[in-house]
Amino acid sequence: MKKILFGLALLLFTFTAVYSQNNAGLRLKYTILLTGASFASSNNGWFEVACRNLNAKPLNKAIEGTAIVDAANSMVEGKLYTMQELEDIDAFVIMHVHDKDVSDEIAIKDNYKDYKTPFDRLNYAIAYDYVIKRYITECYNLKFNPNSKYYNTASGKPAVIVFCTHWHDGRPIFNTSIRKLSEKWGFPVVEFDKYIGFSKNHLHPVTGEQYSILYTDNNLEKIDGEVFGWHPYHGEDQYIQQRMAAIFSDLMKKVLPLK
Repeated sequence: MKKILFGLALLLFTFTAVYSQNNAGLRLKYTILLTGASFASSNNGWFEVACRNLNAKPLNKAIEGTAIVDAANSMVEGKLYTMQELEDIDAFVIMHVHDKDVSDEIAIKDNYKDYKTPFDRLNYAIAYDYVIKRYITECYNLKFNPNSKYYNTASGKPAVIVFCTHWHDGRPIFNTSIRKLSEKWGFPVVEFDKYIGFSKNHLHPVTGEQYSILYTDNNLEKIDGEVFGWHPYHGEDQYIQQRMAAIFSDLMKKVLPLK
């Protein structure tokens, strides 16, 4: 009888140890906030796949049909993230990729509070500037919040901001200007356009068309006289979504702090 009880106890101990070890791996290390439009919304899948790979909680605030000005206006209204989310966010990722110049310095103000709100779609650069400066400010100011874990720290919460290019290189105005903006601020860029696996400079040898068209469901856009695929097929099982997830994961592994 003692041998049976001992065997049961050993079995229970082993099961408990394995269960605890497996569940420890399920605890999420990171929280990543994503703002964007149709290329980033949750029906795509790349962000959610990447977050699982990174052991991160996805906060996907991307909404189809919006632009960086809408993200800025959401911040004006205090709706882009809650105070608890601000506390928890390890990285803030921006994927608003309309083919506009987002690095134009002409109308930039030193203090983000000096911008006239709400924003319109006449100037995407000032909306980007507002979002960046406000997020950095709100992260820093957590050092003055007694309820924050960053209270009384020297630098407040580290503001980790990550930019994204368009999913391919067919939008040269945005892809070029977002890199200029990243150089200005020292922020990393998820270079989907560089690593997606094809280039606008070479047509497909069989179809004679842009490669991006192969991965879209007959939704096309014309840029500089060339026809490109617009939105890639949706779903976590789609090749482009999986490739974007891999590209995003690779960059984020270099950016997220080790825990």
